[in-house]
Amino acid sequence: MAFERAGPALAVTVRLLDIDPSTYRPHLLHAPGRDWTESNCWTDMMIEVLHALGLEPLAASAFTLSSDFEGDQWTLFKFPPEDLRILFGLEVAELYVWRPVIDHVEENLALGHLVTVEVDAYYLPDTARVTYRSDHVKTGVVPQMLDRPGRRLGYFHNAGYFELGDEDFDGIFRLDTEPDASVLLPYMEVVKLERLRPGTAPLDAVIALTRDHLERRPSTNPIPRFKKRLESDLPWLAQAGEAAFHLYSFGTCRQLGANAAMAGSFVEWLGLRLGGGLDLDAAAVHFQALSESAKGLEFALARVARGRSVDLEGPFAAMEASWGAAMDVLVERLAD
Repeated sequence: MAFERAGPALAVTVRLLDIDPSTYRPHLLHAPGRDWTESNCWTDMMIEVLHALGLEPLAASAFTLSSDFEGDQWTLFKFPPEDLRILFGLEVAELYVWRPVIDHVEENLALGHLVTVEVDAYYLPDTARVTYRSDHVKTGVVPQMLDRPGRRLGYFHNAGYFELGDEDFDGIFRLDTEPDASVLLPYMEVVKLERLRPGTAPLDAVIALTRDHLERRPSTNPIPRFKKRLESDLPWLAQAGEAAFHLYSFGTCRQLGANAAMAGSFVEWLGLRLGGGLDLDAAAVHFQALSESAKGLEFALARVARGRSVDLEGPFAAMEASWGAAMDVLVERLAD
């Protein structure tokens, strides 16, 4: 890790990591062949931040075991700050935003801190053919390189590491508009690296967190609750059209499926490290089946949004069985 430190508002490049977008290779959680190459912006960008820091994101993925259906959407799952602190020594806390965002980014990078920041995906070139220069959508990024005089920004977003510049730089930091008090300031977090512990996370700590999240798992199988809500939403979804479908499926099918896929990868990773008689392969297989069923459900809901009728009994029966079977295996072999 190479730190180029500078004081605030100095006309120099500030950079924390010696990485380049042209050679950067994302973590295997973002491999092209997975059911869900992306989950949600915070989780995806933190997967790549941990990866770039030389840490293993899977070691901190036990939190996927405690996700639930919240009544109107699936948990927008993300790495709990306390898990990152326990396993890696990372400190994540909300940043008080009282100056222009670019000043906070520049100063924190100069101090050796990363930050997370909400931005407008309209100015992110990596979203080409999705939102870039077409739609104003809130998302999160983690800048790690800022060249203020050259108007360049290196940032983690979704499944990779990218750079932007020129007009996009001005737009992302609102340098091309007059200050407007009516525009709400973005949410930001500081990611402090001073206590970072490189290398492999302690296995006993991973197991302890796994048991903690298993203890916090849903008290009942969440799939029937999701099914009941979806059935009540189907008439609306059939009338709302494809734009509403994409928003709805992101908070339901995608979060459920991507969470299950990540849980399966975590369980597989943990099983390899535990060895011995604690065979967790069956749980990984059930989570993978849950992920695939959620993907199938998403395709079915797309047909609903186009005015077609579909049978949802099969996908939901499969998902209910997969979730229950995966949890049964884990509770039997890992719970206290």
